[in-house]
Amino acid sequence: MTDRKNITAAPLTGKVIIAGAGCGDPDLITVKAARYLQQADVVLTDRLVSDGILAQYVRKEAEIIYVGKQCRRGFSTPQESINEMIKEYAGQGKLVVRLKGGDVSLFSNILDELQVLAQNNIPYEVIFGITAATGAAAYAGIPLTARGYATAVRFLTLYKSDVVTADYWKDLAATDDTLVFYMSSETLDEVVENLAVNNIAADKLLAVIEQATTPLQHVHISSLEHYNQNMKGQRFVSPSLVIIGKVVALHRQFAWLPNSNSKAYYFKPMGSLLHTTNTTDNAKKNVSRA
Repeated sequence: MTDRKNITAAPLTGKVIIAGAGCGDPDLITVKAARYLQQADVVLTDRLVSDGILAQYVRKEAEIIYVGKQCRRGFSTPQESINEMIKEYAGQGKLVVRLKGGDVSLFSNILDELQVLAQNNIPYEVIFGITAATGAAAYAGIPLTARGYATAVRFLTLYKSDVVTADYWKDLAATDDTLVFYMSSETLDEVVENLAVNNIAADKLLAVIEQATTPLQHVHISSLEHYNQNMKGQRFVSPSLVIIGKVVALHRQFAWLPNSNSKAYYFKPMGSLLHTTNTTDNAKKNVSRA
């Protein structure tokens, strides 16, 4: 007869889905990501995820935890805390959706989370999302590699000064590639200054797209020659994406979404999310463990 006292229960192993939510418009989420949200026990969500996605797809029994980051604003969930939550909930045998704004692999901390999953033998899947560059360009009428305008596009960031070398600034100023800067609206003066000192063509155009693909989208356009008069020192509503290149000229011909003049936030700042409880049926809980 088996001694029941000596039987050790097998550890529970859940599963983690790292999914992109798209870049604003809730209709841009993929069908696959939406299906997993409908099954999830726990959703660990970034700030830049539409409330409409959470309300429409997450079942009311699921736990929703905001783990977003908002650089330069003092409210941020440490990556270590996110990693621990992933391990904790998956270790309880739960289906966890780690929901990221935009795509999961462009300017995201996905590497840290993949390493945690692999090191702990936690099953996972990765589901891409529509990134801000393609979403913003489409909703602003700016085809990034339009024939006769650009044959390549570069995805960049200048969230701090030392991420682009002096030699690379020379290359960026000389190229006809379309340049797309993520997380760089607050350092935009520095971006333009570095391009200008490296003799970028003054007639090239620059677009700043605030809150792209949302009802609050606003597109600002300027030539680099007149940047100081038109935009220098301006504060843009987060998130904002910057596009530089000849293709920006196509916005005036192909823009289809009217500009909003509201300065309201489509995505709530992290400070408000940390102190707000969502009372809708499908969004059970907003908490931060930062």
